[in-house]
Amino acid sequence: MLPIRFALCALLTAAVLGLSSCAPALQQVIKVPTFSVVQTRLTGLSLGSPAIARVTLKLRIDNPNPVPARLANINAHFYLNGSDVGTVDLPNVNLPPRGSADQDAFLEIPVSFQNTAIWLQVARGREMPYRLDGTFTADLGMLGKPSFGPYTLTQGLFQQPAILP
Repeated sequence: MLPIRFALCALLTAAVLGLSSCAPALQQVIKVPTFSVVQTRLTGLSLGSPAIARVTLKLRIDNPNPVPARLANINAHFYLNGSDVGTVDLPNVNLPPRGSADQDAFLEIPVSFQNTAIWLQVARGREMPYRLDGTFTADLGMLGKPSFGPYTLTQGLFQQPAILP
């Protein structure tokens, strides 16, 4: 009985050591989830005290990996016309294997003297370049929990129908 237990323990130890040696190879196989903006929307612009721009971003996050993923700690800076105007913090996002999920981000961004002209142009329906630069961690189960970033998660043109004349 003892030799069988010893053999099983040795086999189990060898298997664990063999899998741990595959970890670097697995990290090379992991593909980075991608972000895209489906819709940008300025839902409100208050120039009172405090001055606030309310923005909704509908994000689509794609998981190219063959295992489900949970993205956590998604933190990004929102740049509009090259100016850092606010931050985006998303909750945990669950992604199916080789699938996608939509996530709405609701932002209340302070309007400052430096960026008032940008927000007025957006409110008047003018096109404005934007980008989201950020970081996140992906829980990929047995494949690990790699962190990504900082890098540009997505970028495009913010344009909508005018809400101001």
